[in-house]
Amino acid sequence: MAENIKKKEFVALLAQKMNVSDKTAEKWVDAFTETLYECFKRQRGVVITNLGTFYLRITSRGDSIFKFLPSQKLRALFGYSSTDKGNL
Repeated sequence: MAENIKKKEFVALLAQKMNVSDKTAEKWVDAFTETLYECFKRQRGVVITNLGTFYLRITSRGDSIFKFLPSQKLRALFGYSSTDKGNL
């Protein structure tokens, strides 16, 4: 299994990519995460092109099921895309 990175390292990578400070990138990550939570609380899914679909489903018994369906581009990264033929 691949090694995970912590939020601080992710923030630093994002800041570099966006050419902003770590503080600005951390605000973006926190806002993104909180917005996802708000959508899930409202039982709404979120589709992010080239990443995938996140959704929360409530069963008839009241159980919560969280799902992430990766995009074809992300599936291609792991070698199990049937349709994406592009380069990452």
